[in-house]
Amino acid sequence: MGMLKIKVSDSSTTEPQIFQLSVKGRELMIDDQPFTGDLVRLNDHHFHLIWRHHSFDILVVEHSTADKSATLLINGVEIRTELKDELDLLLTAMGMQTGTAKKLNVLRAPMPGLIQAIYKAEGEHISLGDNLLVLVAMKMENVLKSNGSGTVKSIKVKAGDIVEKNQVLMEFQ
Repeated sequence: MGMLKIKVSDSSTTEPQIFQLSVKGRELMIDDQPFTGDLVRLNDHHFHLIWRHHSFDILVVEHSTADKSATLLINGVEIRTELKDELDLLLTAMGMQTGTAKKLNVLRAPMPGLIQAIYKAEGEHISLGDNLLVLVAMKMENVLKSNGSGTVKSIKVKAGDIVEKNQVLMEFQ
C-alpha cells in the first residue's frame, strides 16, 4: 500500500486533521500507531467502527475515485475526506499541482461499471469539481467530477450502459 495521507474536515473545525496511513508487516498503522479498532461492513455504504473505546456509525454519502475524496456521515456529523498517495505527495512537493483548473479533453472510465446517471448535456459549460456522471462499480456509486473546465462536446454513453476501464465517456472542447 505504501504511505497515504488522509485530510479530514468538517464544518465545526477550521483546520482539517491529517492522518498518515501505512502498513507495517500485516498491521495497518495510523500515524505510526497500530490500528486497534474493529470495523464491520453493514452494507456497501454503511459501516460500524469501534475505536479507542468509542462507537462510530459511518455512512458513505458520496465517493469519488476521480479526485480521491469522500463525504461521510459519522454519528450524524458530515465529514469530508481527501486522500493523497505517495505520487500525489511527490507531485505536490515538486510544485506540479498548482490547483488551477486545466482544459479537459476527455473523461475516461476509471474502472469497469454501469453508468447510473449523467448530470451534464452536450454543449453545457463545466467547471472544476462539477459532477459529470455516476458510475456504479463493485456496488459503490462513484460520482465522477470534472478535473478542469471546458464545454461538453459529446457524451459517448447513456444511463444504463455498461462500460470498460479507460472507455471514453465524454469529450470536451
